[in-house]
Amino acid sequence: QVQLVESGGELVQAGGSLRLSCAASGGTFSSYALVWFRQASGKEREFVGRIRRSSTTYYADSVKGRFTITRDNAKNTMYLQMNSLKPEDTAVYYCAATLGNYDGASGMDYWGKGTLVTVST
Repeated sequence: QVQLVESGGELVQAGGSLRLSCAASGGTFSSYALVWFRQASGKEREFVGRIRRSSTTYYADSVKGRFTITRDNAKNTMYLQMNSLKPEDTAVYYCAATLGNYDGASGMDYWGKGTLVTVST
């Protein structure tokens, strides 16, 4: 059983930066494909980006060029570096993991509880 814990969310001004962490325990971290999702109040959960076991990354168009996902298998941790933050980035950010190939949110095996990012104008 893998447990995922997000951290790093806080209130930040527009244009600022934050780095979120997703720490994993249990399982073999390097075996998992990892994904960041977010959900704004009153909206559906959306894909932010993902990192494959090979560390290849993919991003939603809305964050491409501003957000960067990395993983440190030695520390069992995935990171989401967020730059040039906008008010529309305000959301609860979740990390998720799967032993399989990424096939959308429904295919993820494990989820964290989320961390809140608030971007003020």
